[in-house]
Order: sequence, then C-alpha cells, then structure tokens
Amino acid sequence: MQRAAGPATTKANGPGAGDKTPPGGSSSPLARTYPGQVSDETPRAGDLLVRIGAIMFLLGALATLATVTPLFLGTPPLPSAFYWLCMLMGLGFLVAATGLVRSALTQRRQAEATSGVPGVSGPSGAPEPSSDSAT
Repeated sequence: MQRAAGPATTKANGPGAGDKTPPGGSSSPLARTYPGQVSDETPRAGDLLVRIGAIMFLLGALATLATVTPLFLGTPPLPSAFYWLCMLMGLGFLVAATGLVRSALTQRRQAEATSGVPGVSGPSGAPEPSSDSAT
C-alpha cells in the first residue's frame, strides 16, 4: 500500500505533535500560559521596603544562628564581622515596618481621596449623623 504525499494530519485527528497553531487555523502561535494564576494587582508604595526588610531580617537571622552555633559546639567563636551581620535582623525589621506604615498611609490617602471627605470611614462616603441634633 502506498501512502498519500502531504501532511498525514487531518481535522479529525487534531493537530500533530509540536503544532502550535490554534484550532481556528490562524498562523499566530498560541500564547504561553503560566502554571498558576497571575495577579493583576500593581505594587503599592512600601511593598519594596517590606521585601527588602524581609530579606535583611532573614540574613540577620542566619548570621545570628551562625554566631551562636560555635557556643554550643565548643569551637572558637566566629570573627566579629558576623556579630555585625546579626544587626541586620533588627535593621530589616525596621525597614519592613517602615514599608508597612508607608503602605498604610498611602491606602488611607487614597480612601480619603475617593470619599472626598477627610476622616470618613463609612462605605457611602457621607459623614455619620451625630446623635445630639437640635430640633
């Protein structure tokens, strides 16, 4: 038996291996998809400070563990540079806290700008009625 010349793939069989053309027959390749959901949230003010502070805190925590370990093992202590690196733990905490405060202040300003009235926390944007109104 002889095979017909040309592509062996028909519409009934579906696309062949490695074929990236969409079912509609367009020549543009399919867009790659990410394995998880993609966030459409934009980074806010203070997010970078929180990330940097977390990294500094973790580095300081590792330096603290490395500094304390020789005390338990009975080996000579590490050089004084490790003791200075331990200070990154506290400094990282302060940087992350600064980022959180900055983010909170920015969110408060945005909420006040959308409501139009400073200090309003109600969902409608209208000031709360006072209980001692004159009649």
